[in-house]
Amino acid sequence: MKIKSFLAKPFAAYIYRSIRKGMATAVNDQENILKNLLKTGSQTVFGADHRLAEVKTYDDFKNAVPIRDYEQFKVYIDQVKEGKHNILWKGIPLYLAKTSGTTSGVKYIPISKDSIDNHFNTARNAVMCYMAETGNTKFWEGKMIFLSGSPELERIGGIPTGRLSGISNHRVPQYLRTNQLPSYETNCIEEWETKLDKIVEETINQNMTLISGIPPWVQMYFDRLIAVSGKKIIELFPNFSLLVHGGVNFEPYKAKLFDSIGKEIDTIETYPASEGFLAFQDTRKEEGLLLKTNDGIFFEFVPAAEIFNERPTRLSLKDVKVGENYALIISSNAGLWAYNIGDTVKFVSVDPYRIVVTGRVKHFISAFGEHVIGEEVEYSLMKAAHEEGVHITEFTVAPVIGQQGEGKSFHEWFIEFENKPADLQEFAMKVDTNLRAKNIYYDDLISGNILQPLHIHPVKKNGFIDYMKSIGKLGGQNKVPRLSNDRAFAEQLEKYAE
Repeated sequence: MKIKSFLAKPFAAYIYRSIRKGMATAVNDQENILKNLLKTGSQTVFGADHRLAEVKTYDDFKNAVPIRDYEQFKVYIDQVKEGKHNILWKGIPLYLAKTSGTTSGVKYIPISKDSIDNHFNTARNAVMCYMAETGNTKFWEGKMIFLSGSPELERIGGIPTGRLSGISNHRVPQYLRTNQLPSYETNCIEEWETKLDKIVEETINQNMTLISGIPPWVQMYFDRLIAVSGKKIIELFPNFSLLVHGGVNFEPYKAKLFDSIGKEIDTIETYPASEGFLAFQDTRKEEGLLLKTNDGIFFEFVPAAEIFNERPTRLSLKDVKVGENYALIISSNAGLWAYNIGDTVKFVSVDPYRIVVTGRVKHFISAFGEHVIGEEVEYSLMKAAHEEGVHITEFTVAPVIGQQGEGKSFHEWFIEFENKPADLQEFAMKVDTNLRAKNIYYDDLISGNILQPLHIHPVKKNGFIDYMKSIGKLGGQNKVPRLSNDRAFAEQLEKYAE
């Protein structure tokens, strides 16, 4: 056994034990985090505006601090970007994470000296839990690749600013630097396809053992490696044993990724966001991701159907229920306060607190009152695909609203197939049946003859990639929206359909 693997084992066991210990104190930890946030936050501009010094209980907090999205929070972020101190948190942020917003254009999310460890220790802890549970430490000796954005940072108000994945490159521990690929120079290339060619060039002859990234961009990396070599990934990298992924649901990409690899390998799912590293897969034995309840973030949960209400129900961790769909709200030691991050989650366990991500608050279809969410469309499609032996490359769904005298309304699915089903109409009916079983409102609309069964519009090979390239969002942390409540995205995608 080599030295890194040897040293990793006791450290992994220590991390694993501490995480298990924290499971039992989650509710108390959350209460203490809120108290500590209020203590520091009361000394800021935001704290003065909301009289945080007078807040003593969670009920007080809910009355003092309304839920906000980025647009409503922006007046404070703008002051931070001007270099002003003590606006949302003490001093100024260590970094500003630059991320794309659906309505806000570019968003700037603060990362403070207090919150930085949450972002970068959580990924490490996920890997350590895997090591402790499986005993696999050999990958620690090989080369590792983290597909990410450029690490080059600009300064806004004197604060280093860039993509979270690029910021992460500056925080890689020294003991991993010799294992990390690609090179810094290659990571700095902005144009994704040029960068991808260089990544392939630098890694194709290396002993790659761990690969990490958002699934669609990992798949592009695999596709390019296969095109250049004519070999499956496991033939190129025989010691490749661990795939770390996050950012989107893995299931729609899983079959094709494993086919490209040439066999199934171990995977670790993570839930990183610019707002914080929120959860991670701590075990291979249970479903869901362990919520980070003791790491500077106070969580609130709003029943998803209420998130756009003026005064929605707000629940702390102790009051959540398994199986309910919640909008996720966070307050953190980065200076975010009752911030709606835009995701919806569902608890699969409350002992310990484990979640699955079910979609985006603004990514749903309810053009007809059906409120179909991402989890439901992904389940419906992947169940049919598994039964038919069909592999899906990418997909999105949008409503078609029939005009008077011009036919009925329906959901239109744009799907790029790796291999098409033998009978597309029959496949569509299977997906539709699955969705009806998942969503009673959708079923009622079909049964009531208000909606037609869904239609599938095949997309040509690489159509989604070509579209993302055309809008300058190819690679990095950019993701295709699964659902839209209008046809703006669908109308652009029609140009790339068969």
